[in-house]
Amino acid sequence: MDTLVLLTLTGLGLGALYFLIASGLALIFGLMDVLNFAHGAFLTVSVYTAWRTAETVAGMPGLLLAAVVGTLTGLLLAAVVELVLIRRLYGRVKEQILVTVGLSLAVPALVQTVWGADARPFPVPDALAGTVGVMGARVPVNRFLLIAVALLVLAGIHLFLSRTRYGLIVRAGVEDRAMVTALGIDVTRAFTLVFALGGALAGLAGVLGGLYFGSLSPHQGTSMLVFAFVVVIIGGLVSITSVALSALTVGLVQQYANYYAGGYGDLAVVVLLAAVVLSRPAAGTGSPLTRLRRALTAPRTRSAGGTA
Repeated sequence: MDTLVLLTLTGLGLGALYFLIASGLALIFGLMDVLNFAHGAFLTVSVYTAWRTAETVAGMPGLLLAAVVGTLTGLLLAAVVELVLIRRLYGRVKEQILVTVGLSLAVPALVQTVWGADARPFPVPDALAGTVGVMGARVPVNRFLLIAVALLVLAGIHLFLSRTRYGLIVRAGVEDRAMVTALGIDVTRAFTLVFALGGALAGLAGVLGGLYFGSLSPHQGTSMLVFAFVVVIIGGLVSITSVALSALTVGLVQQYANYYAGGYGDLAVVVLLAAVVLSRPAAGTGSPLTRLRRALTAPRTRSAGGTA
């Protein structure tokens, strides 16, 4: 029982981390129709600036300051990328992919040149380095911090999209940008805000990822971005809540499979992704079960010889 509790809470913490990364990715892709492969690069730069901050200022104040610095780093980097590169490429999907893929390759290489390729330990305050007993299991404290931050981010995104002026402008601009512009509203400024918000979420996820894993490396953002894309594909872009549920599912499946299936957690996530994609109905058709039922109950045609 204690093992199951530990795996469940650890999986929820990992799912919360995946959600923090995927939420920014879903905002940028869902609201702006920009497939941002540079999202992992924002995370990588942010976690390194946070690491330098936490190395300078020790303890819990250092971690809080590192979280602020990492979040601001992701926000500023994303805003600069949007202003300089992405703004010229709205509606040009191929060029967007080429530019963001190029950034996803160049930025980690630059980070590796500056700080080296070896993984470095991330400073963890004593208050978050211990464990707490839950139903007989000793669960790391930072798992609960990740879950709490993910819940706050989920609530904040809901409020931004439904209660703020810029959230409504972005949603309307995606549907009919020409009409919103004709009303005298600057949609491009709102798009920059959303892109910067996605970068800030990537920066925050980078800091909490360093806390979760206890280390950081130049390609950490790229590897975590893969799971963020899986979360977005499984959850779809219907709502941010579906992305959160998808992230929790992926985190739990990965943890359970790593323990009960001999370390095949990544493979289990791929199988889950394939199952969801294959079971999702195509446009204009029903689910695979509906199509099978329709094929079995369809009237059979008879050939000229009278055999069915």
